[in-house]
This record gives sequence, structure tokens and C-alpha cells, in this order.
Amino acid sequence: MKKGLFLIISFMLLLLSACSGKAAEKKEGSSRKEEKVSIMLDWYPNAVHSFLYTAEEKGYFKDQGLDVNIQMPADTNDPLRLAAAGKIDLAISYQPEVLVARSEEIPVQSIAALVRHPLNQVMVSKESSIQSPKDLAGKTVGYPSIPLDEAIIGTMVESDGGDKQKVKMVDVGWDLIPALAANKTDALIGGYINHEKLLLEKEGYPIRTLNPSDYGVPDYYELVLVASEKRVKEKPEVFKKLMKALTKGQQYVSEHPEEGLEILMNHEEKSSPLEKDIETKSLEILLPLMDAKDKSFGWQDPETWENVAKWLKNKHVITKEVKAEDAFVNFN
Repeated sequence: MKKGLFLIISFMLLLLSACSGKAAEKKEGSSRKEEKVSIMLDWYPNAVHSFLYTAEEKGYFKDQGLDVNIQMPADTNDPLRLAAAGKIDLAISYQPEVLVARSEEIPVQSIAALVRHPLNQVMVSKESSIQSPKDLAGKTVGYPSIPLDEAIIGTMVESDGGDKQKVKMVDVGWDLIPALAANKTDALIGGYINHEKLLLEKEGYPIRTLNPSDYGVPDYYELVLVASEKRVKEKPEVFKKLMKALTKGQQYVSEHPEEGLEILMNHEEKSSPLEKDIETKSLEILLPLMDAKDKSFGWQDPETWENVAKWLKNKHVITKEVKAEDAFVNFN
């Protein structure tokens, strides 16, 4: 009897000890401070950002001990500038812009390639006589007065055997869609195949596109994730954890695109409402262009950086040599 009572008491003490141990472990886990990380988008939330909001919604950031704050820029020039100044941890920007910034002694580095191929492509009406870049000679090309776009057009026309001097570049600001829809220009550069092209076609203007990478322009990364060199040195472990979460977010969206899009739509900016049909088509275009194939999501190829840096220098978009290997870091 005494032996039985002793066994019961011993068992109860063991249970009590286990419970208190789990409680202490839970308390310790809940009190562990999450690392705050700020990410600024390149534009208002749209299909390309689905992986970010999915990582947030599914708790992938929290699983890595991160408290991520996703912000929208007041101006499209803000993200890279604020990342360089250390006002935010990370910004979504453009591979050529990173190299331009570094040529101006602005110490930023890319930590991930998000969209691995150009979205900015030449657009013409399907009924246009322009079949290839050389046909742009003697025509007008509307663009938002960005030197990179001038370099793209010049390279494409030359590569196709045309005379770039005969192309008339017309500054239309960001009124790209009206410029082509109203026949104010013969072609456009500066619009994206996953946005302006889709909107034009929805309004009844069928579009044909010419991909810069088919005509002498390096197959550059359209969107990259950027931080200051200082942040990269200070937070390597944080960025490694972030890339794990982002990889899971992108994988989930790839496997569940409809749900990924729903999550995005729940985060639309009221000042920039989204059209679900456009964003659905946009995501269909984007997913293959974000796929790193046998590499990890976001992985950056040194050769791509080298090719783009050389091309920018040759086309006088940048005036100083840039060490391509210093412009990026892989954390995956």
C-alpha cells in the first residue's frame, strides 16, 4: 500500500515537473524579442509582392524570429535612397539602378534577385508595321525620360541592324498608356508586360512586345532586394533568416497562386485599388520569371551582374567602372 502511494506521488511530481518545464520554455519563447525589419516596396502593392504578404500572413517571418514592416513609398525614387541612408532596412529596386547608384558612390547592395528577367519591354500595336527594333527608325518612341530606356532602345535598334539616330524619343512622362492608345507615339518603352500591356489590352488595344534581351541588352534582373552595405555587414544572420521566410512565401504562392493573390488583394492600397483580373494575369506572367530553377529563390548570378555592369558602362549610362562583385551578396 505504502509502495503504491509512493509510486503515485512520484508520478504526480514528475508530471508537475514536466508541466512547469514546458511553461518555462513557453514563457522563454514568448519573451524572445523579435528582430524588426523594414521593407519598402518599389510601388503600390501588386501581384509581384504576393510572396511578401504571403510570408507575413502564413507566419513565416515570425517563425524566423522576425517582425517585418512592409511599407509603400511616397515616391518611386524613395526606396533606394532611403535604404542607402539607412532609414529602412531593405528596398525593392532595380538591378541597373543599383549599379548606377554604386557608380555614384552610393553604397547599396542587392541581397536577392526577385524578378530575374526584364518586364520593361518595347510595346507596339499588334496592327503596327513595326515587326522588329530596326523598324523603329523614323518612328516615335514614348518613354518616361529615363536614360536607361534610351540605352535599351539604342542597343535594340543597333543589334537589329537599324539606325538608332533616326529614332525619335518622346518624353511622355508616366502617361504611357494614353500615349500609345491615342496614337501619340508609334511605340513605348518604360511600361511593363505584367501591367501596362495588360491594361492596354483590357481597354481594347492588342499589343505586341519586343524583349530587350532578344536584341543585345543583357538579360538583367528587373527587381532586386536592396540594403545599404552597412546593413549587410550588421545583419547577415537577419538577412539569412529573411531569405528563408521569403523563399517559403514564394514557394507557397507558386503552389497556391489563387490563395496567394487573395492574400495580396487583402492588402491593396486604397489610393491604388487593384483589378483582380489584371493581377491574376500579372501573377501568371511573373511566376516563371521569378523562378531560379535549380537555385534558391533570389539567388544572383555573378555573370549577370558583370554583363549588366559592362553594358551600362559601354552605353554611358554610368561613367565609372563598377566592380560587379561588390554590388550583390547571396544569403541563400
